[in-house]
Parts: sequence; C-alpha cells; structure tokens
Amino acid sequence: MKGRIKTTLLLFSLVLMVILIGNNIHLLLIQKSMDSENKDTYLKIDKNKIAILIEVDKKRLSVIDLATGSTIKSYVVATGKPETPTPLGTFKIVEKAKWGGGFGSRWIGLDVPWGKYGIHGTNKPGSIGFNASAGCIRMRNKDVEELYSLINYNTTVAIVSGDYGPFAHGFRKLRPGDRGSDVMEVQKRLKLKGYYTGVLDGIYGEGMKHALIQYLKDNDLALTDTIEYEIYEKLGIILMD
Repeated sequence: MKGRIKTTLLLFSLVLMVILIGNNIHLLLIQKSMDSENKDTYLKIDKNKIAILIEVDKKRLSVIDLATGSTIKSYVVATGKPETPTPLGTFKIVEKAKWGGGFGSRWIGLDVPWGKYGIHGTNKPGSIGFNASAGCIRMRNKDVEELYSLINYNTTVAIVSGDYGPFAHGFRKLRPGDRGSDVMEVQKRLKLKGYYTGVLDGIYGEGMKHALIQYLKDNDLALTDTIEYEIYEKLGIILMD
C-alpha cells in the first residue's frame, strides 16, 4: 500500500514538473517571438517610401519615412577629407553589394555622375565621426548592415552640408579637371543661359570651358578658364547668410 502511494506521488511530481517546464518553455518562446517582432520593426517600414538624408557637417545619416516625415533611424558616419570631399546633391542608390576589406561588410553605391561614391562599412571604426574618407560615407559595419536591409535600389539619398547647398564651404576656384556639385551648378547656369550644351555631370571638361569662354566674351569679361567670385556673381550664384 505504502509503495503504491509513493509511486502515485512520484508520478504526480513528474507530471507537475513537466507542466512547469512546459509553461516556462512556452513563455520563453513567446518572449523570443516578441523580441524578434521588435527587432524587425524597422523592416516592416514600406521601403518604397523612405529616403536617406546625410548631413556632412553634422556627420549624421538619417533614414526618413516620407509618409510621415519622421526619422526612422539615425547613425553617426565619417565623410570625406577636405581634399577629397563628399559629393553634395541628390542621388539614387544604384548598387548593393557585400564587400570586404576597407569597405567593411556592405557597399551601397550612388549614381554620382562625376565619380564612384557610396555608403559603406569600414575596418577603421575609429574614423567614424570625422572627415576621414576619400569622399564616401563610412558607417560602422553593424550600422551599414542594418541600413542595407532597410533600403531598396533607387532610394533617394540627399547629401547636404550647411546652408549653401552645393557650395557648402563657400566658393572655391574652379579650374579644368575639377569635379563636384559646385561644378554642376555652374554647368546648370551656363546651360540656362544657352552656352553649355553638354551633360550635367559635374566635371569641368573642354565643353564647359568652351561655354565659359564664350559667355565671358559675350559679357565683356576678362577671358580665363578659372571661375572665381566675379564669374559666380555674374552667373547669379550668390551665397546668402
């Protein structure tokens, strides 16, 4: 009789343990599911309604929800050195790849017309937050991997710096061979005035030089292939504080 009672108590204890263990496993699975759902919250954003804003002067990259105007994510980045500045303007994402080495774990290419630029990871995380690159936007690898999963091809990327648009650091002397958003702005002005007929590619080539010389002749200005303040002003390009 006592043996039967002991056996019954043992079985009851085993059943109770199984129930308790089962409940704990169930709770763990629910928590894991909730954590996974929270982790993927950003991935539920409509990828066709987001854009990227890069503020070079603030060393900040923000993912913007175009439907609400709110910031989904914000990251600290590194940008170009003074001698190799990050291109300013509005571009599109045209390439996505999983590279390595100095480009870190991800590459997101932009359609900058005057060179190959992109957003990528780095094997030098200490450079983040500084002017350190050859013009590209560097991110920590874990950050660029998250960004990579958020964006699609053709996502708009606006790169700005301060209040002067393509002339972020004021006017620079432009000479044949120079490249950049300021070169493209001059091309636009010469095209609007009927002088430049080439591609708006941000590259100061022979076509732009010919257009400039003809414009200077027609306006009784000293002939030069160097664009300085007087020519900027004549073209209607003025920096406003």
